[in-house]
Amino acid sequence: MLIQRLDNSFHRWSELLDLILTSFAYMDGRIDPPSSALSLTQQSLKEKARHELGYIAVDGDKIAGCVFCRAEPDTLYIGKLAVLPGAQGEGVGKRLLAMAEAAANNLGLTTLRLETRIELTENHTTFAGWGFVKTAESRHPGFDRTTSIEMRKTIA
Repeated sequence: MLIQRLDNSFHRWSELLDLILTSFAYMDGRIDPPSSALSLTQQSLKEKARHELGYIAVDGDKIAGCVFCRAEPDTLYIGKLAVLPGAQGEGVGKRLLAMAEAAANNLGLTTLRLETRIELTENHTTFAGWGFVKTAESRHPGFDRTTSIEMRKTIA
């Protein structure tokens, strides 16, 4: 498994979009509002990669996972962490997260931050196992209930 940073030479946007949509498909009908992943396009992914740090995990000739990271004042935000269902449990997510930690260290940041939907309790458990702790709850506009939780991880 090779972890690569997305750069100007990357051209497999359709495959990357398919990876994210396939990886997030289990959320369909479970979360409300629907995932923002559903509004992604190849062009919006290109723009995302231009403004954020993007990494992919490549297994042979297929993209098995990805993560996008955005520097914030005191933290590195982790978004669109996606692993193909058939590759889950094989350490792909951990390896992508390790790249995010290295990027945070390079930027002088000591905390990672992510958001996950309140309904996805299995994600809460996975992220807690990776050292993240719940730090806040939030709601999407128009909702009168918690829809997301924030989790943070302090890194060395």
